[in-house]
Amino acid sequence: MSHSFRTAITLMPHDGQVRTAVAMAKMAEDAGYDDLWFADTGCPDALTMAPLIAQATSKVRIGTAVIPVFTRSAAVLAATAQTIQQVADGRFILGIGTSSQTMMEGWHGQTFEKPLSRMRDTTRLMKSIFKGEKTDFNGKTISSHGYRQAPGDTPVYLAGLKPKMVEMAANEADGVILNLFPAPALDKIIAHVRAGEEAGGKQAGDAEVVCRHQVMVTDDKKAALDLLRKAFVPYYATPVYNAFLEWCGYEEEAKLIAEGWATKDREKTAKGLHDELLQEIMIIGSQTECQDRIRQYADTGIHTHIITCMAPDQNIQAATLGAFAKDQFSF
Repeated sequence: MSHSFRTAITLMPHDGQVRTAVAMAKMAEDAGYDDLWFADTGCPDALTMAPLIAQATSKVRIGTAVIPVFTRSAAVLAATAQTIQQVADGRFILGIGTSSQTMMEGWHGQTFEKPLSRMRDTTRLMKSIFKGEKTDFNGKTISSHGYRQAPGDTPVYLAGLKPKMVEMAANEADGVILNLFPAPALDKIIAHVRAGEEAGGKQAGDAEVVCRHQVMVTDDKKAALDLLRKAFVPYYATPVYNAFLEWCGYEEEAKLIAEGWATKDREKTAKGLHDELLQEIMIIGSQTECQDRIRQYADTGIHTHIITCMAPDQNIQAATLGAFAKDQFSF
């Protein structure tokens, strides 16, 4: 199965209001975007919002990128996904991930253990539930016995950073979700997608590759870089993303960020997440520059491009989302 090029936005209203998310969804569909994707980082809750957005739209796909597997049981995820799928008339994709120590242990009080096994177990159990089978599952991290729901088809996509998770996602799930990689690392990430597809008996390109891009169409690159550095230093200070940055080939930067964060040395962390590295991770510049970066990623193997703009400036937000509207952008 080959996947077409798709554009999407992240439904992440800056004011945290449901009505704002619904308005954004309607505008994005009218502008010709193919998908709407939610993060799951707080309020509004992604799985509560998804059916509301489904009712407010008619054509766009709706997905989560991502729901942490540590905060809901597989049976609850499966029941919720199928409920949303009925409301969405088949337009819903359940994207799941492990999240990070900061969110799972700090926010939720969960134990962040065996993330790869937890993802595999959750995926296999949900796939069985979606077939209408009564559960009889004993995995390495979770179990379920005697649960059954009506069968239905909801695609499951997995978020992955490093090789084992990316390969498992391409092997066992319907799609792979990428995030926050430096551009030079994409070739080897896609190589692991291909390895996972092959291990699962699939053809190259069978697993849809989705990526959330941090994009700002602006002529003030310095202000954009400073904003994104402040926002994403905490990400790359977590063990998960710090190890990912090291794997991508940025050992010294990863070390500086970890050490600087641990000692509350802002200057040191800034040296780690320096301007050159930030510009490899983020997409910042003129409309043409940003569009060209997305096209390059598409050529490398990403199918669905989620445009996220964290700028508080409404003019930058409008310029960024407008740059990828159907009348302004094509692949």
